[in-house]
Amino acid sequence: MTTLLEQHDAMLFDLDGTLFRGGKAVAGAPEQVHEVTRQSVRVGYLTNNGSRSADQVVAHLRSLGFPAEEREVVTSGQGAAAMLADRLPAGAEVLVVGTAALGGEVKHVGLALAITAEQAKAVVQGHSPDTAWRDLAEACLAIRAGALWVACNDDATLPDERGLLPGNGAMVAALRAATGAEPLVAGKPERPLFDEAIRRLVARRPLVVGDRLDTDIAGAVAAGLPSLLVLTGVSRAGDLLSAPRETRPSYVAADLAALHEDVDLLAPADQPSWQVRTSDGELTLVAGEGADPDGGDPVVALRALCAAHWRRGGGPTRVRAADDAAARALHALALPDTASPSPE
Repeated sequence: MTTLLEQHDAMLFDLDGTLFRGGKAVAGAPEQVHEVTRQSVRVGYLTNNGSRSADQVVAHLRSLGFPAEEREVVTSGQGAAAMLADRLPAGAEVLVVGTAALGGEVKHVGLALAITAEQAKAVVQGHSPDTAWRDLAEACLAIRAGALWVACNDDATLPDERGLLPGNGAMVAALRAATGAEPLVAGKPERPLFDEAIRRLVARRPLVVGDRLDTDIAGAVAAGLPSLLVLTGVSRAGDLLSAPRETRPSYVAADLAALHEDVDLLAPADQPSWQVRTSDGELTLVAGEGADPDGGDPVVALRALCAAHWRRGGGPTRVRAADDAAARALHALALPDTASPSPE
């Protein structure tokens, strides 16, 4: 047996939804990351949330029990500032829609902060819970006047212990609608954060670990990197089942405990304990030999469903249960149309 930790020399962890939700760690995640470091596997923390500086991210991680050093943290704020520095002359003024930490990243690369739209050669936009209409209005005027527009990320939602909240992408959408312009995006699924983390860690066999198909996994696929989707954050079983090819992970698991499991068991593939019957627009899950009558590990059933559905092209589908064990597994996965078993 070869585990994910044995197969890879670095773990590139997403933060929100993978390690924590708001101010609360995902259950068991700190212990799992400590075990990664004990096995001498390098750790990188990649966050699309540009509201905090790297040292603030480290402080937050440590407060939740994670081991973290500043050099291990790569933020979308750093990525956005680097994109601006590549495109603007030194000292150019940038209007910041976001936190003081994002402004600090802009100044760190030799650029200045603009106060008004008329001063701005560029607009950089990152998440801040304090972003107001006046901030968006000033940015709108600058972008309409021709200013370069860089967004830290385009995530529509942000996981929190209370649920999903509006993310930076929701505010980006407002400016997109008001200006008709399209920003350059620094964060995942674009490559810069992955490339920078690999460079810092000198990683040869990294694994991307995240909770979002549209950012973490799509970015890994585009960069040619293997990935693990954990079902602790935004993307759920139904999203995975209907995911297009460019957002499909190498492995799928309930949580980070999978880092210690056999890689051959984690990939979406046929499973001896579950059978999947396919017909037009529908999948039927059937408990196979050795299946737990109580539904067992529902993620095992999910891997079987994904394998069967993706073989026939994927896309939206309906899922049915052929027996009580299958119904329990599908109910645990919150997949649609699982109220009762299908007739045999």
